[in-house]
Order: sequence, then C-alpha cells, then structure tokens
Amino acid sequence: MPAIEKVDDVRGVTVSGVADQAVTIDLDLAALTAAGLTPTDVTSVLEDNGVRLPAGTITEGETTLSVQVGTPVTSVDELAALPLTTATGDVVPLSDVATVEADAEAATSYSRLDGEDALAIAVTKTPAGNTVDVSHAVQEVIDEQQEALDAAGVRAEVVFDQAPFIEESIEGLATEGGLGLLFAVLIILLFLMSLRSTLVSAVSIPLSLFVTFLVMDFSGYTLNILTLGAMTIAIGRVVDDSIVVIENIKRHLSYGEEKRHAILGAVKEVGGAITSSTICTVAVFLPIAFVGGSVGELFQPFAMTITIALLASLFVALTIVPVLAYWFVRSPHVAEDPEVAERQRAEAEAKERRGLWQRAYMPTLMSALRHPVITLSVAFVVLAGTLALVPRLETNFIGDSGQDTITVTQEFASGTSLEAQDAGAREIEDVLADVDGVATVQTTVGSAGGPEAAFFGGGSTPTASFALTLDEDADGVEVEDAVSDAVGDGSGNGSVGGDRTVDITVAAGQQGFGSSTVDLVVTSADGDTLDEAAAQVQEAAEDVEHAAKVENNVASAQSTLQVTVDRDAAAEAGLTETQVSGIVSSTMSPRSIGDVDLGDGPVSVTVLAGDVPQTVADLEAVMIPTAAGPVPLDAVADVAEVDVPTSITRVDGARSATVSVTPSGQDLSVLTAEIDTVVADLDLPPGASVEVGGVAAEQADAFGDLGLALLAAIAIVYVVMVATFRSLIQPVILLVSIPFAATGALLLLLATSTPLGVPALIGMLMLVGIVVSNAIVLIDLINQYREQGRTLADAVAEGSRKRLRPIVMTALATIFALTPMAFGITGGGSFISQPLALVVIGGLISSTLLTLIVVPVLYTLIERRTEKRAERRAAKRAQQAERSEQRDEQPSGARAAREPAHLASEGSSGA
Repeated sequence: MPAIEKVDDVRGVTVSGVADQAVTIDLDLAALTAAGLTPTDVTSVLEDNGVRLPAGTITEGETTLSVQVGTPVTSVDELAALPLTTATGDVVPLSDVATVEADAEAATSYSRLDGEDALAIAVTKTPAGNTVDVSHAVQEVIDEQQEALDAAGVRAEVVFDQAPFIEESIEGLATEGGLGLLFAVLIILLFLMSLRSTLVSAVSIPLSLFVTFLVMDFSGYTLNILTLGAMTIAIGRVVDDSIVVIENIKRHLSYGEEKRHAILGAVKEVGGAITSSTICTVAVFLPIAFVGGSVGELFQPFAMTITIALLASLFVALTIVPVLAYWFVRSPHVAEDPEVAERQRAEAEAKERRGLWQRAYMPTLMSALRHPVITLSVAFVVLAGTLALVPRLETNFIGDSGQDTITVTQEFASGTSLEAQDAGAREIEDVLADVDGVATVQTTVGSAGGPEAAFFGGGSTPTASFALTLDEDADGVEVEDAVSDAVGDGSGNGSVGGDRTVDITVAAGQQGFGSSTVDLVVTSADGDTLDEAAAQVQEAAEDVEHAAKVENNVASAQSTLQVTVDRDAAAEAGLTETQVSGIVSSTMSPRSIGDVDLGDGPVSVTVLAGDVPQTVADLEAVMIPTAAGPVPLDAVADVAEVDVPTSITRVDGARSATVSVTPSGQDLSVLTAEIDTVVADLDLPPGASVEVGGVAAEQADAFGDLGLALLAAIAIVYVVMVATFRSLIQPVILLVSIPFAATGALLLLLATSTPLGVPALIGMLMLVGIVVSNAIVLIDLINQYREQGRTLADAVAEGSRKRLRPIVMTALATIFALTPMAFGITGGGSFISQPLALVVIGGLISSTLLTLIVVPVLYTLIERRTEKRAERRAAKRAQQAERSEQRDEQPSGARAAREPAHLASEGSSGA
C-alpha cells in the first residue's frame, strides 16, 4: 500500500478486509455495583488518564525545554491498572470491575477471492491522471514485490481494471482506422490509375490527423474511445476534399493545359464547392454543443474532434495538395498549336465518355431527364417504402460498452444474519467458479465500508456481491447468459443460495452510461397507499411481454425488536428513559471510548456490559444498574417484535417507490410502449401517481435533443448553401439528398438487426453534412457552366458527367474506410462506432445513387421553369419596346391628331 501511494497521479489507496485489533473492557456489573460505580465512571477512564498535554516551556541558561504532563497508555496491563475512584473515596484498579483484553474486532463483512479470504485494495486516480499510466505503474509495483508475495504465500489478482479495456478499444479502433486508410487509398488508386496522384491525395489523411492531434493537445482533449472513434470515422471524410482537388487537377492536365495554369484553374473551379461542403459538414455538429445530459458530455468531444479533422483536411486540400501536385504529378505533352490542343482536349473527353462509369451513368441520367415524372415517382415510392419500415426498427439508448466484468448481487431476506448470508454466498460462489469464461470471482458479504462499496453500492437490505472478471477471449454476452442460467431466476425458491435468498441480479459491470432498466417511479404521501400502488404497478409490469425481470424497491418490512421504556417503573428505580436507552445501546452495540497505542498505531477501546445478547430472552435479561441494585431490562421496559420499513425514499418531498423493469432484448422502444399502455390502464389508489423514468426517460430526452439538433443542422446547412449559391431555391434541391440518405441508413440498420440508438442518430447528423457536400460539388459546376453561356441541358449533362468520378470516389472512399468499423473486426469501441459506421455507409450508398439522378432532374425542372418565366418576361419587355419604337416612328401629324382626343378623354375622366 505505501508503494502504491507513491505512484504519480494516485489520489487514494484504501484497504478493506483487514481484521483490525481492538481492546475491550468487559464490565462485571455486580462488582461495579458493589464498588459503588456506574458504567459511566468507566467510560471516562481514558479521559481522566493516559493523556499527554503540553504545559509550557522552561528556560535554563541558553536552553529552552518544552514541558509535557501525562503518560499515554501503551499496553493492556497499563489500561487494566488505571485507577477508579469509588463514591466512598476508595481507589480500585479497572481490572477489579472489568476484564481488559486485546483481540480482533468482530467481523461485519467478509471478502474472498475464488473462495479464499482476501484483502481488497482499491486505487483511485486524480482527475487529471492517465488511467492507463496509473494502471501500468500499479502493476509494476505488484511485479516488484511479487517475490516477497510468493515467499509469504500471497496471491495478488487484479479483479477490476479499466486500463486493459481502454487499451484494447483504442488498439482496435487504431487497427480499424489503419485498415480504413488502406481501403480508401486503394479506391483512389483504382479510379485515378496513378500512383503519384494517389499518394498526393492520400497524404491529406495523416496530415489532417496530425493537425487534429496538435489542436486536441492544445485544447486539452484526451485520446479516448470517443475521440479516437471520431478520428477513425473522419478518415474516409478527410480525404474527400483532396480527392476532388486532385481529380480535377488530373482532368485539366489530361486536356493538355499548361501545368501551373491547370492546377490553379482546377483549384479555383472546385475551391468554393469543397469549402462550402466542408463547412456544411462541420456545421451539423454545432448543435451538439447544446445537447445536455450524458449524451452531450459523451459526444461533444467527439463532435469537436471531427470538426478539427475536417477543417484541417480543407486547409490541406487547398494549400498542400496543389503544391504536391505541382511537384510530383506528371503532365502530358502540352501542345502549343491551338488546333492540336483543342484536338487533344476532345480526345481526352472522348476517352472519359468511353469509361465504364460514364457508359453506365450517362444513358441512365439522360433517360431520367427525359422522363422526370417517372423518375421522381420512383424516388418517392422508395422513400415512402423506407418510412413504412421504421416501426420495425429496434431502438436502444447507447448500448453495451463491452466491458469484461460482470456483477452478481445476491439479496437476502431482511434480518438474515451475517453467518447465514455467508453460507448462502458460498453456494453462489461455487456455482460461479464453474462457469466457463469466468477468470476470477471476488466475493463481498455484508456491509463493505471499503472499496467494494464503490463497486457494488450499499443499502440496508442484506446482500452479497460478486465481481466476476472474464477470460481475455470470453464473449461477455454469452458469459452473462451462462451466469444467469447458473444462478437461476432469482425467484427465491432456495434452489441456489440458500432458503434466505430473495433475489439474484446479474448485470454487465461498469457500463457508465446511466440506468439500464425502465423505471416506474410511484409516489404518494401515504405509506400504505404507496405500498398498494407499487404492488399494483409491479403486477401490471410483470405481465408485459418484453419484460425480462421486474423488481420493486419498496423496502420489505423488517422484523425489529422494539424496546419501550416504562417511564414510571424507570423513575421508581431512579432512572430516566434516556439512561435506560443508553445502557441497552451500549450493551447491544459497544461504543468506543477512546484509543490506546499498543505499538502499532492507535487501537480502539470499547466497553462491554456483559455478553452481547443473542436472543430475545437474553435481551430481556440484560441487567440495568440502579441505586437499589441491578434489575433486569423487562422490569423497566417492554420488549416486543414489530415490523418496520428498512428504508424510505422520497421524490420532491413525497414518499416514492421504484419498479424497475429489465428489457428482455435490445428493443427498448417496444418495452416502453407496452409499459406506457399498461400504466395508462391502471386504476391507482387516490393520491398515488406513476411516472416512467430510467433508461426510457434518458432515451426520450436524448432522442428529443438529437432530433432538434438534426433540424437545427439542416437549417444551418440551408443557410450556408444560400450564401454559397445566392439562391433560395437551389439549396432546397440539395436538401432532397437528406431523406434519401435516411433510406439507406434505415435499411442497413434493419438488415443487420442494429438498434437505432444515440450513436446511430449521431451518424444521421453526420450524414446531413456528408450527403449535401456531394450535391454541392455537382450543382456548383453546373452553375459555372451556365454562367459560361452553356444551355441548361448541356450544363446539366456535362456537369453531371464530370462530377461523376469525384462523387463516386469520395463516397466509396468513405464507405470502404468505415467498412472495418461497421463489421466490428476488432470490436474496439464498437458500441459507439459500429452503429454510426453502418448509418453513414447505408446513407452514402442510397444518397449517392439518388443524388446523381434525382438532383439533376429536380435542378432541370426548377431551372427550366425559371428560364421559361425569364423568357416570358423578356418577350414581354421586347413587345413593350417594339410598341414604343412603333409609336416613335409614326408621323408627327398623326400623333398630333390623336392628342386632342387623348386630352379630352383625360379631361372627362377627371370630371
């Protein structure tokens, strides 16, 4: 323990399970009474003796000495010899009226590891400490002392450690990120067919991540599952801007343009589009800053990390990539003759049209443009069909974090003795040790005041807790199911854990994301009404189909011995109610009267008034000293067995009870809907109410916040696009991509049986920015062609053709970069990264396919109407100009002949 305390960033080290030494003074009440003394005289013995006090200083010559008065008690013999003064003035040693001895304190709890007695050492780090570093340092301390531990026959096992889980998750995410990087580079190489161009664009990934690391370090963000997951997800997206730039540079070079001119022209052509698209992608994460609760705490660093990475990628794409392209990308022969140059450009474009992607895409696009009604009808049917599948989608909150620990809690009937608890716990302990995949079993029986309290919680209900550490290659879900089967259903039938076992709960350990049950909080001002209403709610919840387990935390009535003092009888004996209560209390629960130092540090001293009563008869026979001599307790008090609640909980001042419902599967929405139905049908007693809370409330709050964030993100993207295109209509065309992104995302979630939770909704949020960016790149080039004087049909066809390759490349690069994460190849941080990756992949597939077809069709329809309105206005202006010219060309005489009539007409009108 001292060696661990010296480790950097360790805040505290506590040890439990040690049998502390204690000194007991067992009073002989008869001898005490005969000497004319009371128990109170003994309790003050340490206050009157064995105290060392500073008394000042004495100076002799040049030396000043401090003066101390008193000698501390340093042995049991010295304590036994302390003098007591009787009422008659006689002095008797403490040993004449009491037995003084040092022994181990009575156990209040038991701690074992794999069935053997154990001490538990809990190490906590400082808030600024690195969990992995602290864990490694503590393990080094254990390794350094391993030889001494072995010599003493001591086995040291780590039963709970967050570091391996963090390391495995980060290693897994790093592996998936590396595979994603490799896949993205292969996609670029496949399309560009140029190693130099591929490397120039791929360099944006490590550069962007390097800048992200620097900014994270400067801003204080740590590397954890969420921030590393954000970087892994960003790998496919950070290369998008560079792909668009290098692809456009390569196209311009293939047209025979001079290298410097080609690079500057290509960057200028796409610079505005990729800037707008990146800003849109970044902007969608802005609303997460305003999401509260655990979701905001979890995903704000996630959103900030992606934001930093994307802005870094934009900077790299617009500055470093063009310079590297100028240095390393080869350009074909540049023809000086304009005719030869034009022919070279035509041949390059013809070669593009002969490409596989172009030959598949252009006929489809032209057919869609010729039949816009059919195209939009098919798109609408696809979207409507997808929305119809939404009710079949399962939902959850965040999901299982995949920790390698399981907690089993064994609850006993109220009043179960510690020995009976220990006997029942040993049965469960033996069963758990035989479950495949369980490496160690740490057992805590009774009220733990040490580190187990932090792990298992506390309460007045007698419990035994088991912390299971799993094998490295064990499947946590399978082991949890096996443990549940091994310990039974917890029905309290006594088959496992003894007859006193009331309930057994199995839960994955240390998920850290709040409640995992749907809680029905019942409130009432009256205790009896509360009990009735809670029982009614529990009975209704047990009938719910998708409820695996229902628990009611209304504390069961505990049998208690109530000592009621007869005030009149106590007064006749010369006692007060308080004095009788104090004597009974000190007899049942000996209290410390001070400490003595026996050489190994302070030791508590307690006073006993005889043996602690073990039965009701023993309690009634407790002798109460009076002036007339000791009398039994039942002479001055009544001892009766009554039922009292072990605990009372309140919500806003009203008494409350919680009925916890554990879902039988991962579909939380179905269970919540079923519970809402049964709660609405309840006829509760007057004054009682019930409210749904727990994970259902957390999910509802999170979904509501993220839904608003999604709407805010769409609004922000619209504003950015209005500023980009200087149009209110064109951004609406681009927003059409968003619902089609939901099509693929929902279908992939359904196909993989992945619930829609908070990570999936974050993926939906991210999709808003990604899918719109593809449409921005497409529409921006079409607008440029129209500004150059091309017709609408030509601009749409040519712009779509030339943006096909970069759009498909960026989509596939992102999809393949996320594929290792979607499959959960390593499992690192999969509870967050896998649903998010599936949503982005599915959304990109559907939105890319439909963006390349539906967006040009919508653009053509809207712009054609705009052109027709412009043509009608131009024709109207032309007709007005023509009539004006005709009036100007008429002879002056004819105009003069009409003027009087015109004036006369005006005059009559005025009259």
